[in-house]
Amino acid sequence: MHSTPDSVALLAPPDEGAAPATPTKIGFVSLGCPKNLVDSEVMMGLLLQGGAQITPRAEDADVIVVNTCSFIDKAQQESVDAILEMAQHKTTGKARKLIVAGCLVERYRNEIQKNIPEVDAVVGTGELQQILSAAGIQPPPTDLGPFVILNSRPEGDARQASGRFSKEGWESAIADLPNYLYDENTPRLLATPKYSAYIKIAEGCDHPCSFCIIPQLRGKFRSRRFESVIAEAQHLAQQGVREITLIGQDTTCYGEDLGLTDGLARLLERLAQIDELRWVRFLYAYPNKITSKLLETIAAHEKICSYIDVPLQHASPSVLKNMKRGAGAEIFLKSIANMRRHIPDLTLRTSFIVGFPGETAADFDLLCDFVRQAQFDWLGVFSYSDEEGSRSFALGDKVAPKEIERRRRKLMSIQMQISRKNKRALIGRQFDLLLEGPSEETDLLWQGRTAMHAPEIDGTVYVNDFGDRDNVREGEFHRCEITEAHEYDLVARIL
Repeated sequence: MHSTPDSVALLAPPDEGAAPATPTKIGFVSLGCPKNLVDSEVMMGLLLQGGAQITPRAEDADVIVVNTCSFIDKAQQESVDAILEMAQHKTTGKARKLIVAGCLVERYRNEIQKNIPEVDAVVGTGELQQILSAAGIQPPPTDLGPFVILNSRPEGDARQASGRFSKEGWESAIADLPNYLYDENTPRLLATPKYSAYIKIAEGCDHPCSFCIIPQLRGKFRSRRFESVIAEAQHLAQQGVREITLIGQDTTCYGEDLGLTDGLARLLERLAQIDELRWVRFLYAYPNKITSKLLETIAAHEKICSYIDVPLQHASPSVLKNMKRGAGAEIFLKSIANMRRHIPDLTLRTSFIVGFPGETAADFDLLCDFVRQAQFDWLGVFSYSDEEGSRSFALGDKVAPKEIERRRRKLMSIQMQISRKNKRALIGRQFDLLLEGPSEETDLLWQGRTAMHAPEIDGTVYVNDFGDRDNVREGEFHRCEITEAHEYDLVARIL
């Protein structure tokens, strides 16, 4: 799994029949975001190509890999907890090696092995090919892909010159920035359901956001070649994937370092021409990069989900200025109106940070008013995390943790009321539904998603009436009618 639960579980590989008993068995725990999951899939693909076997049972694993998240303090703690839990299998199970990979390695490379001696090796975000030697697997005599990408943008070069990517003060981090980026020839073992997959179209980030350390963890922004993304999508579609979700730290900058104009729009337009695909969407749009061409492209193609995830972070101009983001509520409302004008059935998701240093009661009230006006379909609220190494760490006028939590709860309460009203308005409407299988809550229901629901992050559609259909299967698309609505989830019947 690739979230951060109380008790971690290993990624489950596809059932491909019995494997020989001799290969090294390797288990994976992938924490954090979908971008991290793709890294785990690439590492599993490399290991599988090298002759290893991937197992979902920690007690059977000879080698356990924990791919970590280090975005905020809570994620760091959950990563450490997962490492410690998996370390127990070196005593109680058959595990010989414990490997830690991912963002936590970029932040605390030497400290991990120093403080957790059970860890045998570490693999950073730009060193995925080293998972083979770390696991004791002989690399195959084949090309593993372009592990060094030299693309850059003038914006990124300028930010580097100003110290944006500096790891000064990170005692155990290496100074070199990650520059790895997989391509269509890199082996990859999907951990998602067979009908849905992520494609990472870019890596790294050049933006100056003062609360964020991702540029230090992931390096400068760099795009995959246009043809590489298309080739991977075609290959996935031929394997049975029907839903593609494009991801990156900022997908809306895609292609700028390659000299492409409207790169994301062009990419979406080309992906929409792949016959086997049913849904194509992208995540994480930067506010000022949402162009008219992009909106027109989404509106023009049925396969491109009318869904935009644009993390606005705040609505107060003063807070956004301190965040090194810019704009404010008035500008955002105009932008949202423009998006909805181009795409009348648009589903809009955003996220905010509350409790940023210097956020006053008036700033927070402005944010609440903005949320009421904007009427987002989906909204996430994060409590500010004071990350050493971020520029906001040095800011004074910190907000007390209890006040941060109070503000988070209030904003989510406002959104819950909005969501309840918006979901009720869907009753009686018909949508295409992707069935995901029996509900995790009860075997009496199935669950699925519409184009309004991105994988794993939005609500669920529960199905309690299959009409005259005796046999349905996960991964199938059916027409449905919404019959009930709750705060975030819906109930539907198959037509």
